[in-house]
Parts: sequence; structure tokens; C-alpha cells
Amino acid sequence: MDALRLATEDQGASLVVKVEGDLDIVTSRQFDECLAQARRRHRHIILDLAGVDFMDTSALAVIVNHWKKLVSQGGSLALAGPRYRSTKTLWITGLAHRLPLYESVEDAKQAVPAAGGGE
Repeated sequence: MDALRLATEDQGASLVVKVEGDLDIVTSRQFDECLAQARRRHRHIILDLAGVDFMDTSALAVIVNHWKKLVSQGGSLALAGPRYRSTKTLWITGLAHRLPLYESVEDAKQAVPAAGGGE
């Protein structure tokens, strides 16, 4: 099993959180802590999920929790590059149709001003 790798990078109006590996019950706490720190630094977060190999409902709950908190504070959380095979819980639960979802980080960055007007 690959370890979870998380990295953050300020990119203009957004903070990009790059996720690689498995998002599951074992890694959900680490993922939650990373997003909590990211929310303290920025109101607009893009999750780069292109490197996610597997996602379960515990990770999805973490994403939804932080999405709701950001939106309630006038921010945004967007998902970029999720592969259906690895993140099919997004589609099974219907959240792929509710959460802002983009093909790439670049697409998500272009949408941030429209979603939240910058920092």
C-alpha cells in the first residue's frame, strides 16, 4: 500500500492541495488535518486528486465537511482531476454533481474568481 502524500502550494487566488495515494479510513485523519491547516491559510482551496489511487467514504466525508465550512465562510473548495476509477465514490454518492469538479487544476483556478471573487 502506498503512503498518502500531501503537498500544498499557493497559486494566485487559490491554495492547491495535491493528494497522492489512497484516501481511506487509515489516512482520513491526516487528510482532515491537512485541510484544516489549509483552511486557516486560505479561503479558496483546490484539491488536486489526479494522483489519488483510491477514495472511500471516510475521505469523502472529510471533503464534504471542509467544503461546507469554506462555503459558509464565503470561500470555495474545488476538486480537480479526479479519475473515475479511483474516486468512484464521488459519483456513486452523487457528490460529483454537487461539488465543483474540474478536469484540471488550471480549469479550477480559472473558475475561482467566479466562485468567490479572490481572497
